[in-house]
Amino acid sequence: MPKVLLPIGDGTEVLDTMYPYFRLPEDGYQVVVAGPEARWYHMVIHEIPPRSDPPWDITRESPGYHLQAAVAFRDVNPEEYAGLFLSGGRAPEYLRYDEHLLAITRHFFQTEKPVACVCHGIEILTAADCIRGRRVTTVAKCRLDALQGGAQYLDQPVVVDGNLVTARTWHDNTWLLKHFVQMLKQSQVCQ
Repeated sequence: MPKVLLPIGDGTEVLDTMYPYFRLPEDGYQVVVAGPEARWYHMVIHEIPPRSDPPWDITRESPGYHLQAAVAFRDVNPEEYAGLFLSGGRAPEYLRYDEHLLAITRHFFQTEKPVACVCHGIEILTAADCIRGRRVTTVAKCRLDALQGGAQYLDQPVVVDGNLVTARTWHDNTWLLKHFVQMLKQSQVCQ
């Protein structure tokens, strides 16, 4: 069964992460969760509360589920994986400093394997210098991260550019996974 790497950390967004975690096996892909260490991680729920008084200008963070990383970034051999899925939440804010994760990320671009990225995951792509000259989308508050990474930002649900498919938030998961699964299948055919 081909494997897809799913990096997480404390503060990983629940829906950004759990949708691909359960969706990808439906098409025959094993999802391998990786983190700074092989341990349990605390996920969070990011939502702008509806009808709150006073209203929120940005997402509120609430505790979510927990998910175990099976492997530490330093022990990942990226050659064993068919694709990479970068989820959002606050985790990318500190995961982008992990040199092992950045090297893993660069591998997927150097080998042109499929990469999916949603929301704050763009921070990892920018830190790895993998989006320069590409077209991407992300959550509006990370637009600057995309621009600083040298990408062209588009405010639309999904953007496909070569081996990369990006989405704004978990609200776009259906379209993001549709394109990512197509890319994975096409990549497998070409091998």
